Parts: sequence; C-alpha cells; structure tokens
Amino acid sequence: MTTIGLPRETARGEARVALVPLEVAALRKLGHDVIFEPGAGTSSGFSDEDYAARGATSAPRAEVFDAQVVVCVRAPGGAGPATDGELAELRPGLVLVGMSNPLGNPTTAKQVAERGVTSFALELVPRITRAQAMDVLSSQAVIAGYKSVLVAAERSDKIFPMLSTAAGTLRPTKVLVVGVGVAGLSAIATARRLGAVVQAYDVRPEAREQVESVGGKFVELSLDTSGASGGGGYAAAMGEDFYRRQQELLTSTVASNDIVITTAQVPGRRAPVIVTAAMVSAMRPGSIVIDVAAAQGGNCELTRPDESVEVDGVTIYGPTNLPATVPAHASQLYAKNVGNFLGLVLGPHGLVLDLDDPIVTSSLVSQGGTVVHPAVQEALGVPTAGPQQPAFVTTGS
Repeated sequence: MTTIGLPRETARGEARVALVPLEVAALRKLGHDVIFEPGAGTSSGFSDEDYAARGATSAPRAEVFDAQVVVCVRAPGGAGPATDGELAELRPGLVLVGMSNPLGNPTTAKQVAERGVTSFALELVPRITRAQAMDVLSSQAVIAGYKSVLVAAERSDKIFPMLSTAAGTLRPTKVLVVGVGVAGLSAIATARRLGAVVQAYDVRPEAREQVESVGGKFVELSLDTSGASGGGGYAAAMGEDFYRRQQELLTSTVASNDIVITTAQVPGRRAPVIVTAAMVSAMRPGSIVIDVAAAQGGNCELTRPDESVEVDGVTIYGPTNLPATVPAHASQLYAKNVGNFLGLVLGPHGLVLDLDDPIVTSSLVSQGGTVVHPAVQEALGVPTAGPQQPAFVTTGS
C-alpha cells in the first residue's frame, strides 16, 4: 500500500488540483491511501467533503508532504524558480509527480535532486500511443485552445458568425491560428463552431490535413519546410533566416484577419517570434492577438506575460495559464493523466521503475540525489549518464 499526498496548489493563479475525488476513488480501489490538505480542491469546485466521501483523509500540509508520493499540478520549478519554502517541504526519499518545467528551470531540478527526491516531470511524458492517457500537455492544451477563442471573442469588437438581419448583413469574423498542435486544433474547431472564418498556419506540411479536418483553411507559404517536423507532433526549431522570411510572408495574412491566436512552441526552447511589431501595426484597429505561448516567451514580439497591451489600436494579450481559468474540467483531465501515470510507476509496495520503459525514462528527472534526465543534465552543463540502476527499481515497504 502506498500513501499518496495531495497538497493545495500555492502558485499564483493556479486553480487546478492534481487529483479530483473521482480519481481518489480509483486509487483507493488499487489499494492506495490518499491524504489531502484541506482546501486542496476548493478552487476547482471540489469540497473537502467530496474527497472524504471518496475515501481520502484530511491532513495538515506537513503531513501531506510526509506521504510516500506527492502529486501536484505545479511542482517546484513549474511556476518559476523554486522558493526556499518550497524546497524545505521536500524530504529525502519523497516521490514527486507534477509539472516542474525542468528544461526551463534546470537549476530548480538540481536543487530538488539534491534534496534526495525522486521527481517526475509529467510534461516530459513522450507523445507515443501508449502514453496518450498520461499526456498532460495535450489534455491541458485542448482546454487552452478552447479558452483562447472565448477570450478573443469577449475582447473583440465584432461577433463571430455571419448574421443577416433586416438592418443588413454582418460578415463573419476572420480568425488566424498560428501553430497547429493540440491547442491550435482546439482553437480552430472552437472558432469554427462560433461561426468564424478560420485560417491556420504551421511550419509542418502534414498539418494541412489536420487543419482541414476541423474546418480551417491552411495557409501555405513559399518556404523550405524540410526538417520542420520535430517528432511527437511538435515543430522543430528553425534558423533565424527561416523565421525572418516566415514573418515577411505572413504579414499580409495577419493583417487581413480580425483575430490572431498563436500557439507555436518548441519543447525546451523559447517560443519562436512569428508576429512582429510591424505586423501588429499593419492590423486593423480593434483587432486582437491572443498569445497562448506567452509562458515560453511568446510568439508575438509585443507580448507581455499575463498583461494586455494595446499598440496602434490592436490588443495583445498573453495568458500564461488558460487551463486554470477552467479549473473543474482542466483538473478532471489532469487528474486522469496523473492516475494513469501512477498506475504505471506504483506497485503494491511502492515505486516500481522499469528503466527500459520510455515513459519512465523520459519523465524521470531526478533519482538518488542527482539529476538523471539527459536533456536536463545538458541544460546544467553536466555529463549525461542517465539513471545508474538495474532495469527494475522498487522502493517502499
């Protein structure tokens, strides 16, 4: 039997919770105990009574962090460099599961490792068929893409659908989605459902079919996109000359749309700047840019994270955590991902690691007091050795 701790999220603006009551019940059926900090699910609409009814036990925060496994949404590093208080909560031997952005905050990953914590970064779960049920990036990106369109619609000076009235006909709003990953496809589908005319652009040639499948029109530019597909549905990082030419060719398309939603990201790197200040100036006053990639630096040159900026009558807004604005459903999806992941790495007597499993090796950041993830080691400038353990590792009693 493993005890799983569920703390209340403390990152600014984070309203999600790592386990919803329904998932607690599923873990209990597997023989695990769940203890939760009072108020852990309140921001997501789940009361302490809801958790207790599903078999979880309320406990002070310090006791929650004494559990064998702690699950969270934002692990230390997931919302910026860890504070001394966050690190002090971590004890040797703890298994920590959550989103920690170790490629963006490798120093925090090292600090967590030095505390003797075995940590998993769920955002590093590979995009392979067997891992789809654990893919937190995809589940949260669906929410982000949907909400980005609603935010744009609320701020726009136009309605989305075509409307014919006795007073005349209103033409539909034109929406451009840049970046056709999970968030981008969700944005296209949502904008189409609201009646907008939607165009979409992605450097990956295979994105055309995906765009058309949800009702969008693919924007094709005269660019050499060989090598643009980075695997796992992501785009690869391209050179500066490529991005400069891309900006030039996209200018007229951006200017012809009322709303631009950008979602282009490259794992472990700053988001590429696709929409320049000059491109924004060419847009119609009243137009909107929603930069879903703001947390990674933004696709728009003028983006300021979590701020709304107006330039030449165009509003640029860069939300960094859209899923947290829909916390009930975002938590429901995230919790299912967490539950499926725990089902992979937990056995009857504790942590069981199959170090031949790509899901485990891709998400395992620290173990045995050191950082073991090769990409994080590289970011820290240390030799890449990986986990020095047998194929199966079992901890716990």
